[in-house]
Amino acid sequence: MASRKKRILVMIKPKDAEDMLAGNFPLGSPQEVCKALAQFNTAADGGEVKRLGTMVLHGPGYTVEYAMGHDELMQAMVVVNNMDFAWPVLSKLCKVNGWKMQDTESGQIFG
Repeated sequence: MASRKKRILVMIKPKDAEDMLAGNFPLGSPQEVCKALAQFNTAADGGEVKRLGTMVLHGPGYTVEYAMGHDELMQAMVVVNNMDFAWPVLSKLCKVNGWKMQDTESGQIFG
């Protein structure tokens, strides 16, 4: 069985969607981001295991990872395992929250 390549995206909140050099606003506090993601069936798996100071949240076809220990999150990494399941959810999630996703390979911005 052939394995699918995972796609790595970075979730951000640009200050100016037309000028990516303008920088980013914070996505929110970890609690605010988790609450926003929970509305799209994305949450921790209930275990206490964290990877080297990283929180991992699981959604349909993707995971969201962010560094713990910050008052505000400037970005979160999205690892897409199944684009068919993940894309509709991620697109709506970004639209509702004013977030964007940037592909780490191409630099292309989505959302």
